[in-house]
Amino acid sequence: MRNAIIRAAFGVAMASMAPLGHTHAIAGDRTFPVTLAVDDPGVGDELNFQFGHIRLPNDDGDLATNNSLSLNYAKTITSNLAISVGDNYATQHVSGNPTVKGMDNFKLGIKYLAYVNPVHEFMLSIGVDSNIGGTGSKAIGTSYSAYTPTIYAGKGFGDLPEALRWLKPFAITGTIGQQYATNRSVPNALNWGVTLQYSLPYLQYSVKNIGLPAPFSNMIPVVELAMSTCTSGNCSGRTTGTINPGVIWESRRGQIGVEAQIPANRASGNGVGVLVQTHFFFDDIFSQLIGKPVF
Repeated sequence: MRNAIIRAAFGVAMASMAPLGHTHAIAGDRTFPVTLAVDDPGVGDELNFQFGHIRLPNDDGDLATNNSLSLNYAKTITSNLAISVGDNYATQHVSGNPTVKGMDNFKLGIKYLAYVNPVHEFMLSIGVDSNIGGTGSKAIGTSYSAYTPTIYAGKGFGDLPEALRWLKPFAITGTIGQQYATNRSVPNALNWGVTLQYSLPYLQYSVKNIGLPAPFSNMIPVVELAMSTCTSGNCSGRTTGTINPGVIWESRRGQIGVEAQIPANRASGNGVGVLVQTHFFFDDIFSQLIGKPVF
């Protein structure tokens, strides 16, 4: 079933792809892609499918093989304000124990695009992500909720001098948010992430056309750091997360991304995982219907 869903999502994505054009997170000549592990600073009407596989320590400290298939939908209320809903189906297996599986807790989010500087290719957004306790299966979800006020930012380097023109396709994005759990026995955490990107579409269309053929002309190599630092309880000060090198292929109507997940330290897991993404920009696919702001 899981493989069928993934194949179907990729089939729809490939059928809808078109040459690179307008997407939702734009600052001047810079288009920030929808990265897989660290949320981008843009708001838009979009639908995201993502599959993940990695071995992570569970609550008992045992290494568990985790597979997840997630769905997230974002809808603009105004041109600067979007809400999102999402959930994921997960399986977890610890050697010698039965596999547990089910739906995770329901996720809600709100994001406001607060500032855009087109000349310096800079974007800043603020928002809140929430994980609603008791909405998932008993095997996967938690009974408590968690809320994470978050700052999102992105900066392209297209404003560098011409002598450094080959560095202009670089961009960085980042997020930082303090997670609070409604259960006082659950430690709070500072969730933070950074991405480094080199946009080949930006190189082709805004720096110099070096004649890259398709599909390379629409690719964005990227490295993401998705981290979490415990800020309370016995784990206070401990940081876990992954380093994710990969590539994103984007077009006017959507994108496909693939990344490895490399544990940042021993506490973060064992072995290399993978993330696979299929993403649709409804503001381009359905620009006159569900792809435009409500107000």
